[in-house]
Amino acid sequence: MTLQKVSQIFTKILLLALHTKLFHIVLLAIFLTIRISPIYSQEIPKNESVSITELGVEETKVSIDKDSIKKKKNILEDIVKRKAVDYEKMDQVKKQLTLYNQAELYYTDIELKAGIIVLDYEKSEVYAGRIKDSAGNYTQYPIFKQGSNIIEPDSIRFNFKTKKALVWNSRTKQGEMNIKAEISKRENDSVYFMKNARITTSKNIEDPEYYFLVRKVKFVPKKKVVAGLTNLVIADVPTPIGLPFAYFPMTEENTSGFILPTPGQSNRQGYFLQNGGYYFALSDYYDLAVLGDYYTNGSYGLRFESSYAKRYKFNGRANFRFENNIQGEKGFPDYVKSKQYNLQWSHSQDTKASANSRFSASVNLGSSQYFRQSVNLANIGSGLNNNLSSSVAYQKTFQTVPQVNLSLSATHNQNTNTGIINMTLPTLQASVDRIFPFAPKDGIKKGFIKNINFQYNLRGENRISTQDSLFFKPQMFRDAKSGFQHSIPLSTNFKIFKYFSVTTGASYNEVWAFNTIDKYFSSTENKVITEDLKGFDSFRTYNFNASVGTTVYGTFKFGEDKKIQAIRHVMRPGVSYGYTPSFERYYDTYAIDATGNTYQDFTRFEGGIFGSPGLTNSNNLGFSLSNTFEAKVTDKESKDGTPKKVMLLNNLNFSASYNIAADSLPWSPMRVSGGTQFFKNKMNVNFATTLDPYAIDNSGKRIETFNIDNGGSLFRMTSTNMTLNYNFSSNDTKKTKKSEQTLQNGGREDDLFGTGVDLSNSNQSLFNKDEDEKSDSKGDEWYNTKLPWDLRLAYSVTYNNSNRQDEIVSNSLMMSGNIELAPRWKVGFSSGYDLQQQGVTFTQLRFERDLESWRMSFNWVPYGTNTYWGFFIGISSSVLSDIKWEKRQLPDRVFQ
Repeated sequence: MTLQKVSQIFTKILLLALHTKLFHIVLLAIFLTIRISPIYSQEIPKNESVSITELGVEETKVSIDKDSIKKKKNILEDIVKRKAVDYEKMDQVKKQLTLYNQAELYYTDIELKAGIIVLDYEKSEVYAGRIKDSAGNYTQYPIFKQGSNIIEPDSIRFNFKTKKALVWNSRTKQGEMNIKAEISKRENDSVYFMKNARITTSKNIEDPEYYFLVRKVKFVPKKKVVAGLTNLVIADVPTPIGLPFAYFPMTEENTSGFILPTPGQSNRQGYFLQNGGYYFALSDYYDLAVLGDYYTNGSYGLRFESSYAKRYKFNGRANFRFENNIQGEKGFPDYVKSKQYNLQWSHSQDTKASANSRFSASVNLGSSQYFRQSVNLANIGSGLNNNLSSSVAYQKTFQTVPQVNLSLSATHNQNTNTGIINMTLPTLQASVDRIFPFAPKDGIKKGFIKNINFQYNLRGENRISTQDSLFFKPQMFRDAKSGFQHSIPLSTNFKIFKYFSVTTGASYNEVWAFNTIDKYFSSTENKVITEDLKGFDSFRTYNFNASVGTTVYGTFKFGEDKKIQAIRHVMRPGVSYGYTPSFERYYDTYAIDATGNTYQDFTRFEGGIFGSPGLTNSNNLGFSLSNTFEAKVTDKESKDGTPKKVMLLNNLNFSASYNIAADSLPWSPMRVSGGTQFFKNKMNVNFATTLDPYAIDNSGKRIETFNIDNGGSLFRMTSTNMTLNYNFSSNDTKKTKKSEQTLQNGGREDDLFGTGVDLSNSNQSLFNKDEDEKSDSKGDEWYNTKLPWDLRLAYSVTYNNSNRQDEIVSNSLMMSGNIELAPRWKVGFSSGYDLQQQGVTFTQLRFERDLESWRMSFNWVPYGTNTYWGFFIGISSSVLSDIKWEKRQLPDRVFQ
């Protein structure tokens, strides 16, 4: 169309009847206005004016502000990242994006992987599903992940806006729980609804050995599962065990709750409920479990267990147990009431917590008969132990020059046979680092003068000795002894004749005592009275010592063509000398009878915690000889012919001493000890013997006559002992587990005295941790040729002839072993035989069946004072540890 002049157009229009063509005039004006005006594809620039003065009408300006126009919200809130192997198809009509084969889609915090993914960006929905392979099998199941929640369904439909989802055959894991549901509906981030869900702790979620079938479920991730009608299904067989509703906690944090007790029956205490109580999840750093037992005859028990930890700071555990045991009926002769308690506390500090200070604790104290009389404990290794010990210590290092070390500790030692308790409350120790006054600041310390050094040590104690019946009662503090010891050792070392090392020194000791004694004969009581005195007193002693030693090497060669090519012998002889003078000034005398004519020496510091000054001179010469023997043998496995070293004797030591100042019997008995290993270090053999050069009279007293001059041999063997340990297994590299609880109780670290059983936690395995790891084999078939096994042997013999007894004091053999009959069957035993008493020692038999998610065990002590048996079957997971059945017969305790 040709654009004509505007004036001509309007001239023609004015010749017409305008009142009849008003619509056409207005339409033409609009058209012409649009035609000559700038046209914008999107928005008009701000304050842009459109002028129509050329149209012959009144000038008008139209102004449009772009901020006044509301933007349309984007369909997607974030960038969609995707990829696929086969193709990515975009359908603009349906507004869909299709990804096929190993498809992946990432949007906000959502990750989706599947065989096929369809994204409908108009509806803000995504669909994911499986695809079939060439064989017609479904592969590439969807994996939907949002945050830490992961769902693996057959297919899923998800809406980005509403955050709702519909899932078919979803599979998810929450803590130890695996959940699979036919249909799942996601309402929001925190609520899911499921239909026909399977809840199990089995690792095989597709074919679990057991599961809880729930018709309707409300699932809140990491918090809880609220279920409707629930049934337990074992091996796809429904059981009558069910609940109209169920609640499963799913939180990853500790949650407070009740602990269900275990019912049972005891021969002497009647029916009981054991190990019931409440668990307090106090914080992320510490917790508390309160457990109790009740027996129908009135006996009861209480236990408090707490664990605490702070990363990079410290961790620890504290247990307190109390039992009030009753036997018989009140008023009858067999009525016995016994109260036993035990306190355990272990604390360790992380090395990163502090470089210059450290606090540690290992406490095990209580009634001497607790481990033997407890009716809720079956730890034989702890019961056979006759010693309990504790230590709580704080150490501090001051980085001064010289360095100063300070420690404050409390110790406890208790003999469970005698009931005697020795404690230090507290012990103070301080020391100043070694000082070399004549050595240069830089350079090598060489020679007698430059190596002269001294230290300062301080030790203070408050020592208590009492009986366990008086423990922490006022009586135990009355006989406490206190004191301080100061010591300054001075020493130096140097070489003479190039090959001899000489060490010489002296020591000064000063003791401050707050407890002394006085002895006198009382004519009234007609006996010697020892009176305890309170008050400050002190004594000072000193001594001198020196030693010379060297090392001698010898090699006996037999030829490189021999099986044993050479034997290497290393000797380390040494001679030492020590002198301590007499300190008679600290001694007094007292009459031993009413006549007053016979007196005896004594020191008021007798029985002090740091000893007492000596009355006689001590002038000793010591002799020692250390030997090692090593062979160089031909190694058939070596490709280059390099021989290998074999240790023949790890050590063979001789030691004796001669007292120059002694009036008689100056020679001490010679001590001989040694040890070696055999069979690739599997067998350890250690032996020791005492040889006395003097003879004895008819009463067994040593006399001033050498044994060889009395018609005997050069030495008279007074005692000897030998121990042998042999560990071997089908896997030579396997290590034996150490039972931390048994060790803390003072028992052995192996299972030669049986495996301790924690009756409050029957889910624990009876076998070593390494053995409890599930086999790669999923079947129950028996092994064809090789059975995993291990065996430990311990033999000990002691001979005594100090008074011509010529007898074997002890002679025993102990053994323990385990064998895995099938991938999930384990059998173990612990036993022994006393060759001296000719009887079988403590014996324990252990059986265990691993049922994947379940565990079945049987523990049996067939005879003896600790006769016991216990059967357990239950779910291994701690989440469902209350789903179990156990039956046991505890040993009959004899209370005192």
